[in-house]
Amino acid sequence: MRLPPLPDPMNALTPDRIAAGAVGDRPIDVPLSAITITPYDPAWPARYRAERSRIGAALGGRALAVEHVGSTAVPGLSAKNRVDVDLIVTDPADEAAYVPALEAAGYVLRMREPDWYEHRCLWNEGHTVNLHVFGPDCDEHLRHLIFRDWLRAHPDDLEFYEAEKRRAAADSPWSMSAYNARKATSIIEILRRAGLRPAAGQRR
Repeated sequence: MRLPPLPDPMNALTPDRIAAGAVGDRPIDVPLSAITITPYDPAWPARYRAERSRIGAALGGRALAVEHVGSTAVPGLSAKNRVDVDLIVTDPADEAAYVPALEAAGYVLRMREPDWYEHRCLWNEGHTVNLHVFGPDCDEHLRHLIFRDWLRAHPDDLEFYEAEKRRAAADSPWSMSAYNARKATSIIEILRRAGLRPAAGQRR
């Protein structure tokens, strides 16, 4: 797997960025309930496999890859009780090629970010799943895989990241952007340990 650059701090998830990309009637920055971190649930992998099957049945070969990412993909790591899934399609901007089929399977398009890897995000009913859509060889998707695999293999960093997440949730339980900003420093630190470096011209 190639090493992508570190995330660009200029692409931080701010309330304005959430509002600009929001699709439909959805919360912008204030979650429906307070952000809480729960102990690792051994049922999370099974929940992912069920979503993978649902996505595969809906899209067939149009799903180039489906991966369990985020904290629920790391055994032993506490997390928000929401499964993150990365879906790779040929062209995320071509929504007609995949969104209607996913909507028929029970997902709803909730985020559209053409200026950030053409990212789309769909939610299931109840928003217990975030389905992130990216294109092939996307830097952000690669970062998701590298971060996941690093935490699976490095228990000290798993404990460090879990502590940072708990602090972030305690400090900012009612703001997704503040919660994510608080985690960002630890994520970048861990990705540096995994070998990632800033892109040319990117702030170091």
